[in-house]
Amino acid sequence: MKNIRNFCIIAHIDHGKSTLADRLLEYTNTIGAKDLQNQVLDDMDLERERGITIKSHAIQMKYMHGGEEYTLNLIDTPGHVDFSYEVSRSIAACEGALLIVDATQGVQAQTISNLYMAIDNDLEIIPVINKVDLDSAKPEEVEDQIIELLGCKREEILRASGKTGIGVKDVLDAVVERVPAPQGDPNAPLQALIFDSVFNPFRGIIAYFKILNGKIKKNDFVKFVSTEKEYHADEVGVLKLDMVPCNEISAGNVGYIISGIKTSKEVKVGDTITHVDKPCDKAIDGFQEVKPMVFAGVYPIETEDYENLRASLEKLQLNDASLTFQPESSVALGFGFRCGFLGLLHMEIVQERLSREFNMDVITTVPNVSYKIFDKKGNMTEVHNPAGMPDLTLIDHIEEPYIRSSIITTTDYIGPIMTLCLGKRGELVKQEYISGNRVEIFFDIPLGEIVIDFYDKLKSISKGYASFDYHLHDFRPSKLIKLDILLNGEPVDALSTLTHFDNAVSFGRRMCEKLKELIPRQQFDIAIQAAIGAKIIARETIKAVRKDVTAKCYGGDVSRKRKLLEKQKAGKKRMKQIGTVEVPQKAFLAVLKLD
Repeated sequence: MKNIRNFCIIAHIDHGKSTLADRLLEYTNTIGAKDLQNQVLDDMDLERERGITIKSHAIQMKYMHGGEEYTLNLIDTPGHVDFSYEVSRSIAACEGALLIVDATQGVQAQTISNLYMAIDNDLEIIPVINKVDLDSAKPEEVEDQIIELLGCKREEILRASGKTGIGVKDVLDAVVERVPAPQGDPNAPLQALIFDSVFNPFRGIIAYFKILNGKIKKNDFVKFVSTEKEYHADEVGVLKLDMVPCNEISAGNVGYIISGIKTSKEVKVGDTITHVDKPCDKAIDGFQEVKPMVFAGVYPIETEDYENLRASLEKLQLNDASLTFQPESSVALGFGFRCGFLGLLHMEIVQERLSREFNMDVITTVPNVSYKIFDKKGNMTEVHNPAGMPDLTLIDHIEEPYIRSSIITTTDYIGPIMTLCLGKRGELVKQEYISGNRVEIFFDIPLGEIVIDFYDKLKSISKGYASFDYHLHDFRPSKLIKLDILLNGEPVDALSTLTHFDNAVSFGRRMCEKLKELIPRQQFDIAIQAAIGAKIIARETIKAVRKDVTAKCYGGDVSRKRKLLEKQKAGKKRMKQIGTVEVPQKAFLAVLKLD
């Protein structure tokens, strides 16, 4: 055990952790020249195109140091705030972490929140400044920021470049010398932490685990503590670039288990594996059910694709356990599903994967969050969908989720960022100067306000220099009302939203104007109205397309023209009674980009 090192890489998005991981794998000859490609560990097309890590990956390397061979288990983690639970479980499986900071960008919000998570788990932190070969790099300035943040010595900070391979040997030496070997008793009852799982169509779900105590052998009879399900370990092994089966894995090491599990509900990230005949006393701390934050309706464009969409979502859920869905129906869109996502990036990725991997074209409604609704009798119900709101007369009060957000930026952009947050009903908690002209601002903001376009606006007003991180803080009472959109007096349930009382009128007005541009003209007048309960607060009319029926009347009495026009008017009126209005897909998306 003394020659095993388990470490993970934590960083903000785009600070070059996957590229540095490539160099580590190359330097230790874990991958041959023929397998070498950029971002080896990002195996989804989507991850490569966008340059982001969506799933955490684990890989084992062998490294010679001081005449001894060391086994290094590297766990690469996602950098985006949506996947922070996954990062927390990867951190729990390690004894050390490489904290990577971009030499051009400096310390950013996600770096700090992941760092605190690592410090809470008593990990040995090795700070690395990446991208030092760039012309715009400011390594001295970034070193000062890291020293203020960690309180480490200047000589402990390593400089490296994932692109050119500078400093890779120093990083590997530091991992061997500074990261402690795992502690654990190979003879104690088995206790292993699941930190990730992947789905294989032929072998079922493969769980990745790290053994804290005990050992696991092939064909052992094991059980998963939180689901209480029991399985035979058909195959166990370690993770190189491919899976390498072996007969036994003992304490301190990282490996995988295949036991023919077919449903994703049975494997939960953060769960504990133990033996059935000699179980451990208690499960490993820190396990939580992953809670979705953002909800949206997903509907097939063709109604007959409903069953295909269900099958696609089930398959996708096997690969991505944090996706939840349940059937719902809408008058405007037919049958579909109410899906729960971890955040907006997660929602975008699920949509993209549905279209790529399953050829499913879907309509997604406006995303919203879950609200707690208390009725006059004191009962509480959770509502994920504006259509599920009870009648206004029965509601005592509504509570909405608030997040504690941390925004790191330079002092030049404090004004516009504060204006943005206060405009989103945010409350300033505190601000701290980190170093030089960098400041961290803490705000409590309703989650519903940031769910649509907050992130894009933050990036544009700060010219990309603000970084954003958040976690769910609490629920607070709020004055929310349901805004309905009516087309010819009929409510379109897919366009209804829950919004704050103060924003309702302006939001309803903008929505009507937007829909007027997007809905094509018909043979009859269409009234677009925004309503709160029975009160109409805004209206736009789309004029009818009319044929010139008086063209054949030249000269003659005016009553002939009037007769034709009256006849046309009666026809339009009859048409309006039976006509239906098709709402194009663009209209549902337009709500997201109202400004």
